[in-house]
Amino acid sequence: MNARFSRVYSGELAGIDARCVEVEVDLHVGLHSFSIVGLADKALSEARERVGAAIKNSGAKPPSQENRKIIVNLAPADVKKTGSQYDLAIAMGYLVATEQVGKFETKGKMFLGELALDASVRPVTGVLNIACMARDTGFKELYVPAANAAEAALAGGVAVFPVRSLAELIAHLEGRAPISPAHADESAFEPLLNPVDIADVRGQAAAKRALLIAACGGHHVLMSGSPGSGKTMLAQAFAGLLPALTRDEVIDVTRIYSASGALKERHAVTERPFRAPHHTASAAAVVGGGSHPRPGEISLAHKGVLFLDELPEFRRDVLESLREPLENGRVTIARSNGSLSLPARFILVAAMNPCPCGYYGDSRRDCACGAHEIARYKKKVSGPILDRIDLQVQVPHVELADLSRMPALRGSQSDGGDTKSMRQTVTRVRTAQTARQGVLNGALSSKNVSEGVTLDASAQAFFAKVWKSATLSARGYYRLLKVARTIADIEGAPSVSEAHVAEAFTYRLREK
Repeated sequence: MNARFSRVYSGELAGIDARCVEVEVDLHVGLHSFSIVGLADKALSEARERVGAAIKNSGAKPPSQENRKIIVNLAPADVKKTGSQYDLAIAMGYLVATEQVGKFETKGKMFLGELALDASVRPVTGVLNIACMARDTGFKELYVPAANAAEAALAGGVAVFPVRSLAELIAHLEGRAPISPAHADESAFEPLLNPVDIADVRGQAAAKRALLIAACGGHHVLMSGSPGSGKTMLAQAFAGLLPALTRDEVIDVTRIYSASGALKERHAVTERPFRAPHHTASAAAVVGGGSHPRPGEISLAHKGVLFLDELPEFRRDVLESLREPLENGRVTIARSNGSLSLPARFILVAAMNPCPCGYYGDSRRDCACGAHEIARYKKKVSGPILDRIDLQVQVPHVELADLSRMPALRGSQSDGGDTKSMRQTVTRVRTAQTARQGVLNGALSSKNVSEGVTLDASAQAFFAKVWKSATLSARGYYRLLKVARTIADIEGAPSVSEAHVAEAFTYRLREK
């Protein structure tokens, strides 16, 4: 290796994916200067000061004492580089180029981490994403901040070394004080318990039935009812009905949270995500985007639940931007310099009042809204959005008999059951659907529905009878069939009967 040149490797995030970045350091004879090139952002251009102070405080000769021109190039040079994760790689590249660290093979090693002025290594975001990229591209060793080591080890297939300081890393590479590699913590894959049991919701057996169907088939739900009827509590309990994340799903979801900087103190997301953005959230916050595109709430809800309370109060552009992810399970963010596709396979659980005051149709209290106000309120949610919601259910006020029911009777079969029993049903049905067609019913395409959903004679006759009076679109027709197939799966029926179609049809009556 040329003593005046070195090449080490780091990584850059692009949405939730990562790419390898080569960090090249070249030294020329001449007046001292330290330049970083390769489309570096402000945080990266300030790495000169952090790296210089860290090298000095680790006991090595810093760049400021070199009477040389130092150029750091981040390749490929036409890709925007952001963040502070390159500090450790730049420092190692400089130390190798100036022969201040013992000779070692840089190929197959990747370095990530932000340097503090005292040479300690601070955590960065997107480590799991870069670890997966390093594994897939043949890297053997990955050096990351100690706080990120458990997260990076989840990727497997690459040796992860936790680094606490630059001096510690130098001692390891020179063989003076080897660092033990980190190992994946298997307890990270153990799911957490949902604090809300659906049995704690008084009454609402019809709504619980709709949520069971939604959980079994991955269908979207809209609950409409007066204030205080239990819509929010039902949505919170709904996440507990979903089966635990598999190991691969834990990694997929954790990659999204790592890229967005939402992991915080955790190194893995072990439970189904439950995201509930406020109705004042912007489109970029919900869908994703920004000057440096990042995952939004719908991607953070991947494999879990997106709860939109007070649905009509969300901005129109926010709701309309949900069309693609509701249909395809992905969202595409287009920018002038390219587009970014992010996963967003969530179950939408939405809640709304029947009118602005909330009491239209309530038997206990008169509605204070005029007909024009009610119509304008309902029009805030467009027809195309409603057409993509499979189950639309009314949540009436709770009767006194349900509120005063003895604890031993809550969660009984007549009341809809408890979370544990309903989750067992969901797991059974989802397993059968995946074995039959590879995906849940809610994710079936129109072609798959036509080929895979079999209606018996009674179901075909029922469809012919109600088709003229039903205001169903082509999309609504296929979605109704998917819900009916899920109801049949819950009962273990090989084909869809009239009763299954009739129940599925009741969940779309709001469109009439």
